[in-house]
Amino acid sequence: MTHIRKAVFPVAGMGTRFLPATKSVPKEMLPIVDRPLIQYAIDEAREAGIEEFILVSAAGKGALEDYFDTAAALELRLKAAGKSSALDALVPTRMPEGALTILRQAQPKGLGHAVRQARRHIGDEPFAVLLPDDLIQGTPGALSQMVNAHAEVGGHMVATMDVPLKATSAYGVLDVVSENGRIAKARGMVEKPRPEVAPSTQAVIGRYILQPNIFDRLENLGPGAGGEMQLTDAINADVDQIEVSGYRFVGDRYDCGSIQGFVQATAAVALSRPDLADELGVFLSRDLSYPTIAA
Repeated sequence: MTHIRKAVFPVAGMGTRFLPATKSVPKEMLPIVDRPLIQYAIDEAREAGIEEFILVSAAGKGALEDYFDTAAALELRLKAAGKSSALDALVPTRMPEGALTILRQAQPKGLGHAVRQARRHIGDEPFAVLLPDDLIQGTPGALSQMVNAHAEVGGHMVATMDVPLKATSAYGVLDVVSENGRIAKARGMVEKPRPEVAPSTQAVIGRYILQPNIFDRLENLGPGAGGEMQLTDAINADVDQIEVSGYRFVGDRYDCGSIQGFVQATAAVALSRPDLADELGVFLSRDLSYPTIAA
Protein backbone atom coordinates (compact mmCIF):
# COMPACT_ATOMS: atom_id res chain seq x y z
CA MET A 1 0.00 0.00 0.00
CA THR A 2 1.43 3.37 -0.97
CA HIS A 3 2.22 5.93 1.71
CA ILE A 4 0.92 8.68 -0.60
CA ARG A 5 -2.89 8.50 -0.72
CA LYS A 6 -3.97 12.01 -1.67
CA ALA A 7 -3.22 14.24 -4.63
CA VAL A 8 -3.96 17.87 -5.49
CA PHE A 9 -4.61 18.95 -9.08
CA PRO A 10 -4.46 22.74 -9.65
CA VAL A 11 -6.88 23.38 -12.53
CA ALA A 12 -8.03 26.96 -11.96
CA GLY A 13 -6.14 28.59 -14.85
CA MET A 14 -8.02 30.36 -17.64
CA GLY A 15 -6.09 28.75 -20.50
CA THR A 16 -5.77 31.99 -22.45
CA ARG A 17 -3.22 30.51 -24.86
CA PHE A 18 -5.98 28.27 -26.19
CA LEU A 19 -8.61 30.94 -26.81
CA PRO A 20 -11.14 30.92 -28.34
CA ALA A 21 -11.59 27.20 -27.51
CA THR A 22 -11.26 27.85 -23.77
CA LYS A 23 -13.96 30.49 -23.85
CA SER A 24 -16.44 27.69 -23.14
CA VAL A 25 -14.29 24.57 -22.57
CA PRO A 26 -11.80 24.33 -19.68
CA LYS A 27 -8.28 23.79 -20.97
CA GLU A 28 -8.05 20.59 -18.92
CA MET A 29 -11.02 19.24 -20.90
CA LEU A 30 -9.39 19.70 -24.31
CA PRO A 31 -8.83 16.24 -25.79
CA ILE A 32 -5.50 14.55 -26.39
CA VAL A 33 -6.79 12.07 -29.01
CA ASP A 34 -9.96 10.81 -27.29
CA ARG A 35 -9.39 11.67 -23.62
CA PRO A 36 -9.27 15.10 -22.02
CA LEU A 37 -5.97 16.33 -20.63
CA ILE A 38 -7.11 15.97 -17.01
CA GLN A 39 -7.72 12.24 -17.52
CA TYR A 40 -4.02 11.57 -18.18
CA ALA A 41 -3.04 13.14 -14.85
CA ILE A 42 -5.79 11.29 -13.00
CA ASP A 43 -4.74 7.98 -14.56
CA GLU A 44 -1.11 8.58 -13.61
CA ALA A 45 -2.17 9.28 -10.03
CA ARG A 46 -4.33 6.17 -9.88
CA GLU A 47 -1.46 4.03 -11.08
CA ALA A 48 0.66 5.46 -8.25
CA GLY A 49 -1.91 4.38 -5.66
CA ILE A 50 -3.70 7.68 -5.11
CA GLU A 51 -7.11 7.19 -3.49
CA GLU A 52 -8.33 10.77 -2.95
CA PHE A 53 -8.31 13.36 -5.72
CA ILE A 54 -8.60 17.09 -4.95
CA LEU A 55 -9.20 19.44 -7.88
CA VAL A 56 -8.57 23.12 -7.13
CA SER A 57 -10.79 24.70 -9.75
CA ALA A 58 -12.47 28.02 -10.52
CA ALA A 59 -15.78 29.47 -11.65
CA GLY A 60 -16.86 28.42 -15.12
CA LYS A 61 -15.23 24.98 -14.96
CA GLY A 62 -18.26 22.87 -14.16
CA ALA A 63 -17.41 20.58 -17.06
CA LEU A 64 -14.60 19.07 -14.95
CA GLU A 65 -17.04 18.05 -12.24
CA ASP A 66 -19.55 16.75 -14.79
CA TYR A 67 -16.89 14.70 -16.53
CA PHE A 68 -16.15 12.65 -13.42
CA ASP A 69 -19.83 12.21 -12.54
CA THR A 70 -21.97 9.26 -13.64
CA ALA A 71 -23.79 9.89 -16.93
CA ALA A 72 -26.75 7.62 -16.18
CA ALA A 73 -28.86 8.57 -19.22
CA LEU A 74 -25.93 8.16 -21.61
CA GLU A 75 -24.97 4.79 -20.14
CA LEU A 76 -28.55 3.51 -20.40
CA ARG A 77 -28.71 4.51 -24.07
CA LEU A 78 -25.37 2.87 -24.83
CA LYS A 79 -26.41 -0.29 -23.01
CA ALA A 80 -29.73 -0.43 -24.86
CA ALA A 81 -27.87 -0.02 -28.16
CA GLY A 82 -25.44 -2.79 -27.27
CA LYS A 83 -22.42 -0.48 -27.51
CA SER A 84 -20.23 -2.25 -24.98
CA SER A 85 -16.96 -0.74 -26.20
CA ALA A 86 -18.37 2.76 -25.73
CA LEU A 87 -19.48 1.82 -22.22
CA ASP A 88 -16.00 0.52 -21.47
CA ALA A 89 -14.54 3.86 -22.57
CA LEU A 90 -16.46 5.55 -19.75
CA VAL A 91 -14.93 3.42 -17.00
CA PRO A 92 -11.87 5.69 -16.38
CA THR A 93 -14.19 8.68 -15.91
CA ARG A 94 -15.87 7.16 -12.86
CA MET A 95 -14.71 7.95 -9.34
CA PRO A 96 -15.45 5.90 -6.23
CA GLU A 97 -17.95 7.59 -3.94
CA GLY A 98 -16.24 10.32 -1.92
CA ALA A 99 -12.93 10.04 -3.79
CA LEU A 100 -13.24 13.35 -5.67
CA THR A 101 -13.28 16.78 -4.05
CA ILE A 102 -13.72 20.01 -6.02
CA LEU A 103 -12.44 23.21 -4.40
CA ARG A 104 -12.65 26.77 -5.70
CA GLN A 105 -9.70 29.13 -5.92
CA ALA A 106 -11.53 32.44 -5.89
CA GLN A 107 -8.58 34.47 -7.19
CA PRO A 108 -5.60 33.35 -9.30
CA LYS A 109 -2.80 34.01 -6.82
CA GLY A 110 -0.33 31.37 -7.96
CA LEU A 111 0.45 27.68 -7.55
CA GLY A 112 1.27 28.01 -3.85
CA HIS A 113 -2.09 29.64 -3.20
CA ALA A 114 -3.89 26.90 -5.15
CA VAL A 115 -2.20 24.15 -3.13
CA ARG A 116 -2.99 25.97 0.12
CA GLN A 117 -6.71 25.58 -0.57
CA ALA A 118 -6.41 21.83 0.05
CA ARG A 119 -5.06 22.04 3.61
CA ARG A 120 -8.19 20.80 5.39
CA HIS A 121 -8.53 17.87 3.02
CA ILE A 122 -4.90 16.74 3.22
CA GLY A 123 -4.58 16.64 6.99
CA ASP A 124 -1.33 15.43 8.50
CA GLU A 125 0.12 13.19 5.80
CA PRO A 126 2.41 13.58 2.77
CA PHE A 127 0.62 14.22 -0.50
CA ALA A 128 1.22 14.64 -4.22
CA VAL A 129 0.64 17.61 -6.50
CA LEU A 130 0.18 17.03 -10.24
CA LEU A 131 0.01 19.81 -12.82
CA PRO A 132 -2.12 18.43 -15.68
CA ASP A 133 -0.38 20.75 -18.17
CA ASP A 134 2.62 18.41 -17.93
CA LEU A 135 1.65 15.21 -19.73
CA ILE A 136 4.29 12.57 -19.05
CA GLN A 137 4.50 9.25 -20.87
CA GLY A 138 6.44 6.72 -18.84
CA THR A 139 6.27 3.09 -17.75
CA PRO A 140 5.60 3.14 -14.89
CA GLY A 141 4.25 6.67 -14.69
CA ALA A 142 6.34 9.52 -13.33
CA LEU A 143 4.41 9.73 -10.07
CA SER A 144 4.75 5.98 -9.46
CA GLN A 145 8.50 6.35 -9.90
CA MET A 146 8.56 9.24 -7.45
CA VAL A 147 6.42 7.47 -4.85
CA ASN A 148 8.85 4.54 -4.82
CA ALA A 149 11.85 6.86 -4.47
CA HIS A 150 10.14 9.00 -1.83
CA ALA A 151 9.54 5.93 0.32
CA GLU A 152 13.32 5.74 0.67
CA VAL A 153 14.28 9.40 1.20
CA GLY A 154 11.15 11.21 2.46
CA GLY A 155 11.05 15.00 2.69
CA HIS A 156 9.88 17.21 -0.14
CA MET A 157 10.46 15.77 -3.61
CA VAL A 158 10.07 17.40 -7.04
CA ALA A 159 10.21 15.81 -10.47
CA THR A 160 13.06 17.01 -12.65
CA MET A 161 14.40 16.59 -16.15
CA ASP A 162 17.61 17.75 -17.80
CA VAL A 163 17.21 20.71 -20.14
CA PRO A 164 19.71 22.64 -22.28
CA LEU A 165 21.50 25.36 -20.32
CA LYS A 166 19.97 28.05 -22.53
CA ALA A 167 16.47 26.84 -21.51
CA THR A 168 16.90 27.23 -17.75
CA SER A 169 15.30 30.69 -17.74
CA ALA A 170 11.96 29.05 -18.55
CA TYR A 171 11.93 26.75 -15.49
CA GLY A 172 12.45 26.45 -11.80
CA VAL A 173 15.89 24.86 -11.49
CA LEU A 174 17.22 22.57 -8.78
CA ASP A 175 20.26 23.74 -6.79
CA VAL A 176 21.98 20.35 -6.52
CA VAL A 177 24.23 19.37 -3.60
CA SER A 178 24.82 15.72 -4.50
CA GLU A 179 23.39 12.97 -6.68
CA ASN A 180 22.70 9.29 -6.10
CA GLY A 181 21.34 7.68 -9.26
CA ARG A 182 18.16 9.51 -10.21
CA ILE A 183 17.79 11.23 -6.84
CA ALA A 184 19.48 14.59 -6.30
CA LYS A 185 19.79 16.15 -2.86
CA ALA A 186 19.18 19.89 -3.15
CA ARG A 187 19.67 23.07 -1.18
CA GLY A 188 16.59 24.48 -2.85
CA MET A 189 15.38 25.77 -6.19
CA VAL A 190 15.92 28.90 -8.23
CA GLU A 191 13.00 30.27 -10.22
CA LYS A 192 13.80 30.90 -13.91
CA PRO A 193 17.52 31.69 -13.58
CA ARG A 194 19.50 33.17 -16.45
CA PRO A 195 21.74 30.51 -18.02
CA GLU A 196 24.94 32.14 -16.75
CA VAL A 197 23.80 31.84 -13.10
CA ALA A 198 21.72 28.63 -13.26
CA PRO A 199 22.82 26.26 -10.45
CA SER A 200 22.20 23.18 -12.64
CA THR A 201 20.28 22.04 -15.71
CA GLN A 202 17.77 19.99 -13.71
CA ALA A 203 14.44 21.69 -14.41
CA VAL A 204 11.49 21.22 -12.08
CA ILE A 205 8.48 19.61 -13.77
CA GLY A 206 4.87 19.56 -12.54
CA ARG A 207 4.99 16.64 -10.11
CA TYR A 208 5.61 17.08 -6.38
CA ILE A 209 5.46 14.99 -3.21
CA LEU A 210 5.23 17.25 -0.19
CA GLN A 211 5.16 16.92 3.56
CA PRO A 212 2.09 18.47 5.23
CA ASN A 213 4.09 21.14 7.06
CA ILE A 214 4.34 22.90 3.67
CA PHE A 215 0.95 24.41 4.55
CA ASP A 216 2.49 26.29 7.49
CA ARG A 217 4.98 27.81 5.09
CA LEU A 218 2.24 28.68 2.61
CA GLU A 219 0.16 30.41 5.30
CA ASN A 220 2.95 32.91 5.94
CA LEU A 221 4.16 33.25 2.36
CA GLY A 222 4.01 36.56 0.55
CA PRO A 223 4.02 37.21 -3.20
CA GLY A 224 7.04 35.92 -5.11
CA ALA A 225 7.98 35.91 -8.79
CA GLY A 226 5.29 37.47 -10.95
CA GLY A 227 3.51 38.78 -7.85
CA GLU A 228 2.12 35.28 -7.15
CA MET A 229 2.46 32.87 -4.24
CA GLN A 230 5.11 30.46 -5.46
CA LEU A 231 5.18 26.86 -4.24
CA THR A 232 8.91 26.91 -4.91
CA ASP A 233 9.38 29.61 -2.26
CA ALA A 234 7.54 27.53 0.35
CA ILE A 235 9.71 24.50 -0.40
CA ASN A 236 12.85 26.63 -0.20
CA ALA A 237 11.76 27.96 3.18
CA ASP A 238 11.79 24.38 4.50
CA VAL A 239 15.21 23.36 3.22
CA ASP A 240 16.96 23.76 6.60
CA GLN A 241 14.44 21.53 8.40
CA ILE A 242 13.30 19.05 5.75
CA GLU A 243 15.34 17.35 3.06
CA VAL A 244 14.52 18.53 -0.45
CA SER A 245 15.29 16.26 -3.38
CA GLY A 246 14.75 16.04 -7.09
CA TYR A 247 13.88 12.88 -8.97
CA ARG A 248 14.82 12.55 -12.65
CA PHE A 249 11.90 10.54 -13.95
CA VAL A 250 12.11 8.17 -16.90
CA GLY A 251 9.69 9.20 -19.63
CA ASP A 252 8.76 11.86 -22.16
CA ARG A 253 7.21 15.11 -20.98
CA TYR A 254 5.02 17.41 -23.08
CA ASP A 255 4.15 20.95 -22.04
CA CYS A 256 0.44 21.04 -22.83
CA GLY A 257 0.22 24.57 -21.48
CA SER A 258 1.48 25.63 -24.91
CA ILE A 259 -0.13 24.93 -28.27
CA GLN A 260 3.13 23.48 -29.61
CA GLY A 261 3.43 21.05 -26.71
CA PHE A 262 -0.25 20.15 -26.92
CA VAL A 263 0.08 19.23 -30.59
CA GLN A 264 3.25 17.23 -29.90
CA ALA A 265 1.52 15.35 -27.07
CA THR A 266 -1.41 14.52 -29.32
CA ALA A 267 0.90 13.07 -31.95
CA ALA A 268 2.95 11.14 -29.38
CA VAL A 269 -0.10 9.61 -27.71
CA ALA A 270 -1.60 8.67 -31.09
CA LEU A 271 1.66 7.05 -32.21
CA SER A 272 1.74 5.01 -29.00
CA ARG A 273 -1.61 3.42 -29.84
CA PRO A 274 -1.67 0.33 -32.09
CA ASP A 275 -5.04 1.33 -33.57
CA LEU A 276 -3.69 4.69 -34.78
CA ALA A 277 0.07 4.41 -35.17
CA ASP A 278 0.38 2.88 -38.64
CA GLU A 279 -1.83 5.28 -40.57
CA LEU A 280 -0.63 8.30 -38.63
CA GLY A 281 2.98 7.28 -39.23
CA VAL A 282 2.35 7.15 -42.97
CA PHE A 283 0.67 10.55 -42.86
CA LEU A 284 3.47 12.18 -40.87
CA SER A 285 6.17 10.75 -43.15
CA ARG A 286 4.67 12.01 -46.38
CA ASP A 287 5.97 15.10 -48.16
CA LEU A 288 3.90 17.99 -46.84
CA SER A 289 5.48 20.58 -49.10
CA TYR A 290 2.83 19.98 -51.74
CA PRO A 291 -0.92 20.23 -51.25
CA THR A 292 -2.91 17.00 -51.32
CA ILE A 293 -4.99 16.71 -54.50
CA ALA A 294 -8.34 15.07 -53.95
CA ALA A 295 -9.15 12.16 -56.27
